[in-house]
Amino acid sequence: MSKGLSDLEKTLQQTKKQFLTSAMRATKELERQRKRLRTEIARANARAKRNREQLQKKTERLANTTATKAKRELRKHIRKLDKMVDAAKNDAAQLRKDLVPVMDDLTNARKHLTHALRLDRAMAVIQRELSKNQGTAKKTGKKKAAKKPVARKKAAKRKTTKKSVAKKRQGSKKTGKKRAAKTKAVKKKVA
Repeated sequence: MSKGLSDLEKTLQQTKKQFLTSAMRATKELERQRKRLRTEIARANARAKRNREQLQKKTERLANTTATKAKRELRKHIRKLDKMVDAAKNDAAQLRKDLVPVMDDLTNARKHLTHALRLDRAMAVIQRELSKNQGTAKKTGKKKAAKKPVARKKAAKRKTTKKSVAKKRQGSKKTGKKRAAKTKAVKKKVA
């Protein structure tokens, strides 16, 4: 291959890699933003719900009380809670509006990423075809080294002495006696 073609191939590989990494980075970042906005919306909704419940309780208490001073205080609390509920609703609505372009960008980034991955696969197929046609197989990945069968060493036989054989026989006799004693004890219990 000439130097110009090899340079073109290098730049093509580099741009392909940059394309993939930028698509993945954009997708991850937009996914992170989407999750963050969703949690903020959930918090704003919870805050609005909590304030609404408090407002309802204060209103019921106001209806039940007769003292004018207590009514004045409760009305003050109710106005404050009304403002808080409205603020939480506005926050949630604004966050939903902010989420719309993020979701659009996220869908575009996902399409971009799938396109980049398809291009990557197609280029790999073309690369394989070219290497087959040229007759020179290029390395596309690391190949596993073939393992050679390992000959096992024979274990050295130990020589047994007369003493060790005699000890083994005595040990087996002892275990035989113990077994017999246990079986007799079991038979007595059963009978």
